[in-house]
Amino acid sequence: MTQTIDQDAVSKKVAEAIQANLHLAGPLLPILRQIQSELGHIPADQVGQIAKALNLSRAEVHGVVSFYHSFTSDPQGKHIIEVCRAESCQAMGGRMLESKFKQDLGIDFHQTTDDGEISLEAVYCLGNCACSPAIRVGEQVYGRMTVEKAENLLNELRGESS
Repeated sequence: MTQTIDQDAVSKKVAEAIQANLHLAGPLLPILRQIQSELGHIPADQVGQIAKALNLSRAEVHGVVSFYHSFTSDPQGKHIIEVCRAESCQAMGGRMLESKFKQDLGIDFHQTTDDGEISLEAVYCLGNCACSPAIRVGEQVYGRMTVEKAENLLNELRGESS
């Protein structure tokens, strides 16, 4: 997002996530999940704080952040559109949806619009194959998505009337 967050507030959120999960066996993933949930990303400049608290190297923490697709080091948009790229969705028109979103948003996968409103991500199965092609925005999965429905959804996300 484009909003500026106070670095002290970010450090405090990270410290709170560490403190809340440090007692767990294998606390790294729960710590990262909490930070991702609260800040929308894992700030690269906070990896050292996490590593130090867990007696890990910065490389080990970075490796986990970069390995899991649910974590990102870059701030995400207010709305995250996940386009399924699994075989069933591709066969039923998923590539047209990809093109529509990329063209209308002016971004590619793993990017966010300049206004910080919408991020576009590729996923490889939403478990909705019977209703392909599918996308997800937040927790909502949309099946049998068409280019027209995609355009209406974008208008809705942007706060425009359809």
